[in-house]
Amino acid sequence: MMYFYGFDWTYIVFIVPCIIITLICQINVKSTFSKYSKIRNSRNMTGAQAAEYVLRHNGVTGVRIERVSGSLSDHFDPRTNVIRLSDSVYNNASVAAVGVAAHEAGHAVQHAQNYLPNKIRGAILPAAQVGSKLSWIFIILGLCFTQRVGYTLLYIGIILFSLSVLFTIATLPVEFNASKRALECIRSSDLLFGEEYKGAKRTLQAAAMTYVASALTAIMQLLRLVLIAGRRKN
Repeated sequence: MMYFYGFDWTYIVFIVPCIIITLICQINVKSTFSKYSKIRNSRNMTGAQAAEYVLRHNGVTGVRIERVSGSLSDHFDPRTNVIRLSDSVYNNASVAAVGVAAHEAGHAVQHAQNYLPNKIRGAILPAAQVGSKLSWIFIILGLCFTQRVGYTLLYIGIILFSLSVLFTIATLPVEFNASKRALECIRSSDLLFGEEYKGAKRTLQAAAMTYVASALTAIMQLLRLVLIAGRRKN
């Protein structure tokens, strides 16, 4: 959003670097996943089988594993207790498929074991959803009005936006832990060997960096809004 009183230099300082970092992370995760999707694992284990193994290894039952269309659309749905694996993971016996599927199974294990950061993230989610929908309405209105009404609306928008920022930050330990669980299971059970294990680890590390970039962007946007609000008040 360009500030109403001319060019907003804060966009260049706070947002443009984050956009560049995000693009780099997205390109990296796609290229890394593509690279290790072409390497078949020596156990000939598909993504669906890997997810099932991680669940059994952790004593988790009652979780369905389904196929979903799309690329890198893999996720665990705690509402239905379902792991959904994309076309390039579900029936694929690649190194990348095992890593991604094991990661999603890690989320299912977190849910089954009531992993505290996961519960905190879930508690923040409803407020974050409301905040993300309403925040920009108040922020735009705050920039339209002047004096006390304007910056009051602006600060309400910032508070609402901060809820979504908090959710983005709370997501980081959940994602890191899911990858940690996945890699520990892969290594201790010898699902992947040597370079195969390293390939799965690199795939998950690349994916994790996209969450870091998202959190950084949200934080920088919040700081930018606080700075704009301060200038408006003055």
